[in-house]
Amino acid sequence: MNITIPTVPLGLLRRLNGAGYEAYVVGGCVRDAIMGRTPSDWDICTDALPRQVIDLFADHSVAKTGLQHGTVMVIEDGVGYEITTFRTDGAYSDHRHPDRVEFVSSLREDLARRDFTINAMAYHPEEGLVDCFGGRVDLAAGLVRCVGDPNQRFQEDGLRLLRALRFAARFGFRVERETGEAMHRNRGLLDSIAAERIFAELKGFLVGQGVGPLLREYRDLIAQVLPELTPMFDFEQHNPHHCWDVWEHTVRAVEAVEPETALRLTMLFHDSGKPDCFSMDENGVGHFYRHGQRSEELAGQMLTRLRCDNRLRRQVLLQVRTHDQPLPQTEAAGRRFLNRMGEEGALQSLAVHRADMLAQAPETWPEKQALLDNAEGILRRLLEQRACFGVKNLAINGRDLLALGYRPGPTLGGELNRLLELVLDGTLANGREVLLEQAERDREEN
Repeated sequence: MNITIPTVPLGLLRRLNGAGYEAYVVGGCVRDAIMGRTPSDWDICTDALPRQVIDLFADHSVAKTGLQHGTVMVIEDGVGYEITTFRTDGAYSDHRHPDRVEFVSSLREDLARRDFTINAMAYHPEEGLVDCFGGRVDLAAGLVRCVGDPNQRFQEDGLRLLRALRFAARFGFRVERETGEAMHRNRGLLDSIAAERIFAELKGFLVGQGVGPLLREYRDLIAQVLPELTPMFDFEQHNPHHCWDVWEHTVRAVEAVEPETALRLTMLFHDSGKPDCFSMDENGVGHFYRHGQRSEELAGQMLTRLRCDNRLRRQVLLQVRTHDQPLPQTEAAGRRFLNRMGEEGALQSLAVHRADMLAQAPETWPEKQALLDNAEGILRRLLEQRACFGVKNLAINGRDLLALGYRPGPTLGGELNRLLELVLDGTLANGREVLLEQAERDREEN
């Protein structure tokens, strides 16, 4: 097969070959090219030692941050290309990084140390594809399979457990049986992985097209890093709105929402508080009063542990807290909803409610869909009309109030908020003259 290598990485290969070294593009770029995807970067492996690579590219800027592992990053046209010497890895005492690396002259030895067969292929324009471990067959079969002994691969680097899930979800693949069995056995290795690395893999996994079946089959791995979710497993809801247990409902909600990080995290966490809030009435119907609040508490706990950035954290917690609250059914309620949620939050809330509905009993959908459609129509109409739903949208501002004789400080801010309340209620139109007249009356009365 032929892979078209862009001009710059092809030039790097040619220079290495011209100096007498072997060199190949390797790893993810080969996998993506075979799949018809555009690689995000092009990595190169070679038998040239790091110092030889540095000398050969003395006319380039180079970054030496990966030098201890044999990697030199050559910068061309502002883009970095990693060139790594063929190597084998020593023991992994921390189950994450090799204690030492040994440079070798064999491409096969280098490929043998890699994580999955689909990532262990190399390519050279003259030699073609070098596939020692069946990566191309596994790509065609839609399988994620470890290179060699899966137990050894995971013992070397525990993060590979989540990487396997991320690749499988991203491509809609299955995990090969022996690899999957080893993942279950070795899930405890995740306890020693840095939270930031776990979160990066988790986010990539959640937005994958094939996330649902993997959440079902590998819930024990998810629980290893998010133990707060464990009570959801097999927890029956005993409620006419729900025909699935809490975890199955959650998986279906994750599948139903757009593959965007904040939304997928929201659906993963939105009902995490249900087991703690369960009660059953005299008719045998289950209820989960205030579970949105409890779910928000648990989601905050998990996101803090995962070192989630503040903006994403705020987005997710807002949606988790409000996911079961009614959507606006009038324009006045719509303006207040936009005031409370913001434009982005309001649109995300529509997506959350829709996904939550689609993960409930199908016979309950028609009534909920009608309410959802009405709310969406109201909100989108208000946004198209640039309706006022915040102080910043008022037709007047603080400078206008100062011109009327208001003094800077709480009184001025309080008047702007009072005017906003009147506009939100529909008592006043958001017109400059109308608001100035009302502000003047308020000033005179006070």
